[in-house]
Amino acid sequence: MDVLWQYQFRIILLGDSTVGKSSLLKRFTDGVYSDVADPTVGVDFYARSLDIEPGVKIKLQLWDTAGQERFRSITTSYYRNSVGGLLVFDLTNRKSFEHVRDWHREVSEHVLPHHMVFLLIGHKSDLGRERRVPREEAERLAAALGVRYVETSAKSNSNVERAFQMLARDVYELMRSGEIATRDGWDGVKSGFNGKILLPADEEPAPESKCQC
Repeated sequence: MDVLWQYQFRIILLGDSTVGKSSLLKRFTDGVYSDVADPTVGVDFYARSLDIEPGVKIKLQLWDTAGQERFRSITTSYYRNSVGGLLVFDLTNRKSFEHVRDWHREVSEHVLPHHMVFLLIGHKSDLGRERRVPREEAERLAAALGVRYVETSAKSNSNVERAFQMLARDVYELMRSGEIATRDGWDGVKSGFNGKILLPADEEPAPESKCQC
């Protein structure tokens, strides 16, 4: 039986081929890491639930997109129905970092009029001696894009959980403020089963009267 959840967030991973998107997802969802990984063909699907706060369980529907140009027509169809995007680059691969703006621009154009929350991830932080992108430069790019930044390693399991928690929390907080809401025909956020359903502050239900008259 599926675990009950209050909301489902559809999250998409973006970035060049070989930056480690699949490794991040396998570490986060299955707790495993392998040095051998086959390139993603088209789109792969993963899922995991998080307890975002007491009594609120979020199901993350995670889509791993191929970074190769020949699969772009397939992967772009998934952009519009996603509420969150992890922009992943390889800290040891300068070109993958330089392509982040292109990924961000392409996705931003496809998701309109919906809202997508991004998080920038510098992956393979365990390979310190091979680093080609200084943290300060990555943080400047994140600031320019208006997103947060975190460095991760699927191999050493560094900050993997934190990255997904950060993005889920950011989406959830925007739901609390009313900036993101469920909509018919959009799969970015879906209401689930039971429990707490968020309403913007001005739509909070009035307290029940205790009058017995």
